[in-house]
Amino acid sequence: MAAPVLSARSLYRFFRAGEEETFALQGVGLEVGRGETVAVTGPSGSGKTTLLNCLAGLDEPDGGTVRIAGERLSHRPERERGRIRARHIGVLFQSGNLLDHLSVRDNVALVQQLAPSRSRAPAQELLDRVGIGGRAGALPGELSGGEAARAGLAVALANAPDVLLADEPTGEVDAETERRLLDLLREHAAGGTAVVVVTHSRAVAGAAGRVLRLRDGRWA
Repeated sequence: MAAPVLSARSLYRFFRAGEEETFALQGVGLEVGRGETVAVTGPSGSGKTTLLNCLAGLDEPDGGTVRIAGERLSHRPERERGRIRARHIGVLFQSGNLLDHLSVRDNVALVQQLAPSRSRAPAQELLDRVGIGGRAGALPGELSGGEAARAGLAVALANAPDVLLADEPTGEVDAETERRLLDLLREHAAGGTAVVVVTHSRAVAGAAGRVLRLRDGRWA
């Protein structure tokens, strides 16, 4: 059996406010293979976004480890985590992943410059595939909600990632845009990308091969 492209073992994360400690993650583990789509569900405050941050190397777990394509991501300097992220991970967060002062095309091109050795589609071709090729020269502030969601997905896919991590990618779009985004996620999973999606959407969860539920920082 092939080794998982994403492996997280016994992740713990706590936050301290004064004398109080809140555990956001309590021993969570996860393995995802190439071509697999996993949906993570759960109520607000259950630790879903914290988990995604740790899987992306944007936050360090207080315990446990994350490996991407066999390479340890956690408990390394940020510069090294950034290198691994640029080579292997695409990230799409609900708050957006676009730089406001760059056009949509330049946002995609910037990500591709960070991992020049990766084989990937040209920026314009990628934007055409997500359905906003005609808006390539627009700034993020000039996009509609649906256009911004598709542009964000193009940026997340720009480096042809081994792992795509998405936080509520369809949270602010209409049903038609949600369907298109789901089609794109299926397409990239079929091409071998491991996809982990945090979602409250029944449609997104229904499209996943596996659904996991977090509650109070643990798998329910």
